Amino acid sequence: MGRIIGGLIISAIGFLIIWKTNWIIENFGHSSWAEAKLGSSGGTRLLYKFIGLLILFFGLLMITNLHQSFLMGTLEKLFNR
Repeated sequence: MGRIIGGLIISAIGFLIIWKTNWIIENFGHSSWAEAKLGSSGGTRLLYKFIGLLILFFGLLMITNLHQSFLMGTLEKLFNR
């Protein structure tokens, strides 16, 4: 039950980051790296939305109990020789 509640909280945080991107930019400012690498006027916005999407995705993996399988399937090859 704790896994589901934790996943819902993480998913909600990811959703809020995607939804309130302008508020985050107004309060924390622009990222010069994101503006240079991801676009001239929307790089920071795109970066925050991408981070929110990753957090939302990981929260949904936690709800469905697939987070360990996903991490083992993707990152195991990097750490095992």
